[in-house]
Amino acid sequence: MCGLFGVVLGTVGAAVDVDRAIATLRHRGPDGAGSYRGDRVVLGHTRLSILDLTEKGRQPMTAASGDVVIVYNGEIYNHEEVREELEQCGHTFRSRTDTEVILEGYLAWGPRVVERLDGMFALALWDGRTGTLLLARDRAGEKPLFYGRQGDSLWFASEARALFDAGFPCEPDVKALPTLFAFGCARAPGSMYRDVRQVPPATTLIYQVGKEPVLRRYWYPPFDRRPLTCSEDEAAERVSVLLELSVKRRLLCSDVPVGAFLSGGVDSTIIVGLMAKHAQGRLKTFSVGFKGDPRFDETHYARVAARAFGTDHHEIIVDADDVSFIERLVEVHDGPFGDSSAIPTSIVSGFARREGVTVALSGEGGDEIFCGYLRFLTVEAAEFVPASLRVLGAAISRSIPPADDHFSIRARTQKFLRKSELGLADRMLSWTSFLAFELEDLLTPAVLAVVDVDEPRRTGRALETRYAEGSTLSRLLAYNFETYLPDDLLVKADRSSMLHGLELRCPFLDVELVEYVARLPDVHKRRGMETKRVLRRAFDGLLPDEIKRRGKMGFGIPLGHWLRTGLRPYLMDHLAPGARMYDYVNASYVEQIVAEHMQRRDDHGHVLWLLLTFELWLRGLRAPLRISR
Repeated sequence: MCGLFGVVLGTVGAAVDVDRAIATLRHRGPDGAGSYRGDRVVLGHTRLSILDLTEKGRQPMTAASGDVVIVYNGEIYNHEEVREELEQCGHTFRSRTDTEVILEGYLAWGPRVVERLDGMFALALWDGRTGTLLLARDRAGEKPLFYGRQGDSLWFASEARALFDAGFPCEPDVKALPTLFAFGCARAPGSMYRDVRQVPPATTLIYQVGKEPVLRRYWYPPFDRRPLTCSEDEAAERVSVLLELSVKRRLLCSDVPVGAFLSGGVDSTIIVGLMAKHAQGRLKTFSVGFKGDPRFDETHYARVAARAFGTDHHEIIVDADDVSFIERLVEVHDGPFGDSSAIPTSIVSGFARREGVTVALSGEGGDEIFCGYLRFLTVEAAEFVPASLRVLGAAISRSIPPADDHFSIRARTQKFLRKSELGLADRMLSWTSFLAFELEDLLTPAVLAVVDVDEPRRTGRALETRYAEGSTLSRLLAYNFETYLPDDLLVKADRSSMLHGLELRCPFLDVELVEYVARLPDVHKRRGMETKRVLRRAFDGLLPDEIKRRGKMGFGIPLGHWLRTGLRPYLMDHLAPGARMYDYVNASYVEQIVAEHMQRRDDHGHVLWLLLTFELWLRGLRAPLRISR
């Protein structure tokens, strides 16, 4: 895993501090750094040595001809197969790296080489023969890639901060606020900054000086394709084969120690069970537990799984006093970030790194492709209720006082009834958003005059149209795969792990597995209230009985409790009158949700966390966030 940076210099040129950019990205690649300067391009790279630890693996890497050069971040799990195909075509290799496979693949197939790659990657390739830059990002969006125009120069980097440190102008964008407060983060292709964009997942960008960048989406998850005809037994057997192959590939593509994150949930337990079968030596596993609310502590189940597979298990227990690095998390996320599970992800990543692990496997993506969230079932169930009854149910729910316990059946029922009257796309957004439907109450009149509060809803409706040929459940899974997965889960996974120089790999996002599971009939994914049916069936003999019986639990922290106790002084200090956020959000709205939370009338923990990170971001900005058209 690595950090990359570069600038294609336009006709006017630009002052580029490549050394500062490399220093900013050093946490992503602590094992080495390099740079390249050509007539029209400047490239920088920081290296986390994973495969071929020799000097032959250094980047920037130049083709033998000297006129094509690459900087790259990621891992290509099928690089040996692609290498073999290239060798049969006459290509020769100087290293064992997957970087050189991409480079030679480009020489053979041009930009379409990315379509042959199975892995996680962000890459920049400069072709001096034609004066062309290729940027590309992996299918699911595991690896980040930012870019921006300054005149006719094009800048790019793994993190937006590297652009600013190298000399690109930092101008925060007030028009990003609706998306931020709806999704809890900036969504590709946008960012929190004017003139800074993100290459979307499964997309290439081609740039030549004097021309507009050309973006092309090269892959879509096939949730809208005709379902496969297969029995549950056939599907389970195929899932078993594909996931085991995915795990083996992720173990083989490493010359350094590999461990695993183990929560004791179905997904991580399956991954660890498969790793234990193929790992050389005793597998190291890592878990994090929390003080303050036993509902969030999964360490018991992690120990059950660790004993079942004989792993060398490590766990760390976290309290509210241990989150002093909140400011650093906001910094590496390039803006406010509403997912507080970045805290445990970062803590367990640092823990694993200190225990000698450089690569870790995790269960991200399992819920997204196999239908692991109960919200999918609730959103889908509402489709079978007549619209008139849904409207009536929502009205009744609003007339009943809210439940005291956010997790109670009453609270969940009220939430279901309130959301059921919405259309499908808006209903899905309501179950995953922070404040998408409260923007007009949250934002100040000055901000409302210059932003588009309907933008988050249009995102969902566009995705519903894009996958219109799929079933209701398939459209929900596609929506989640295109929003929550790349913009939240994978951002958190990348930034929180790379902060500590740890590479995180996700076997559930294997291309062949995703493409197969996306086309399975709905009944293989859920039956009644049972989620991930075919996955459970495929690994019934692998999962310990106690883990089979446990209910679904997300990877989170006891945030609501912490914000009322250990983190309360920190929160109240940053949300107090005079905070910078009140130039953009209404103080009365914030005061109301703070009061409701502290008095336990509702659990606004996640919204308060997002507001806290927003305030921290504002305080750390290099330039003010201006309200202008």
